[in-house]
Amino acid sequence: MSADAGLWLTFVLIGLATTLPRASFIVLGGRVRLPSVVQRALRYAPAAALAAIVTPDVLVVSGDFAPLNPKLAGQHPEYITKQLNNFKSGERANPVMGAMAASLSADDMVKLGVYFGAQKPKGSNAKENGPGSLGEKIYKGGVTAKGLPACASCHGPTGAGIPVQFPRLAGQHADYTVIQLKAFRSGERANAPMMKVIAGKMSDQDIAAVADYIQGLH
Repeated sequence: MSADAGLWLTFVLIGLATTLPRASFIVLGGRVRLPSVVQRALRYAPAAALAAIVTPDVLVVSGDFAPLNPKLAGQHPEYITKQLNNFKSGERANPVMGAMAASLSADDMVKLGVYFGAQKPKGSNAKENGPGSLGEKIYKGGVTAKGLPACASCHGPTGAGIPVQFPRLAGQHADYTVIQLKAFRSGERANAPMMKVIAGKMSDQDIAAVADYIQGLH
């Protein structure tokens, strides 16, 4: 699959899961018109799919729902490939992404991981949880009384993660991180047993604070 083909595959994946009225995307600062077949798909995609869209940081979808979707630019390729495999196998349950990944070959998933990983991530800012905040305390030191480990012990002090083992978190949308941590806690997302145990020790306040702090990491 060529780089161009990979990019258009990304357009199609997103197009099948969104409800944008004009089917317009901003790509590296330039607005691009999608093919009519993708525009038609946009009209019929379910609104409930918005929370599951996979969009790279350099492919910003017009609309206010973007924070519910993960930033993939700069993410470790192996992590992206693993998630696509998990969606395809059902290990990470999500009807929308499962359907999208169903037709991807192993090679497609590897190349998509490499493509997104090569993009330059954009920074963001925390709304309230900066230095000295609850979010920073949990991220850097955990909560001993709860047996909650520091996020930094696996994801690094700046949220860079560890290739192959742990994903990059820096700059990730807080809303998306909240959704995922709650999904781990409830068991709805079960493709990382360690995260289920960790999230199970977190209150809603803990989750909101650390997610906000992560959004501001660079």
